[in-house]
Amino acid sequence: MFDVGFAELLLLSIVGLLVLGPERLPRVARTLGGFARKARSSWTNLKHTIEAEIRAEELKEPLKHFENEIRSTVNSVKSGVDKLKEPLQDLDSGATPDTGKPDEPDDRS
Repeated sequence: MFDVGFAELLLLSIVGLLVLGPERLPRVARTLGGFARKARSSWTNLKHTIEAEIRAEELKEPLKHFENEIRSTVNSVKSGVDKLKEPLQDLDSGATPDTGKPDEPDDRS
């Protein structure tokens, strides 16, 4: 993250020791370490939350595609059933499927 080498850490330690003194330096270092730990923890939680949201969005896309396929299949099955119902409705109304005229009884007897 930050490119801090050993020389920079040594220089910061010496300046901190001179400015804060040997009594307050450990307390300040502990406090700064706690802030760094909390910041790192918050960053990790935020990162995991964003990754979970991205995964959820990636899962929604195939589900939408699958839903569209199912709907198109259902629509095609419905249209096929409707085509099969038409001749049956003609038979129920008394018309023949070929001519569309009502059935007449045979007078040949």
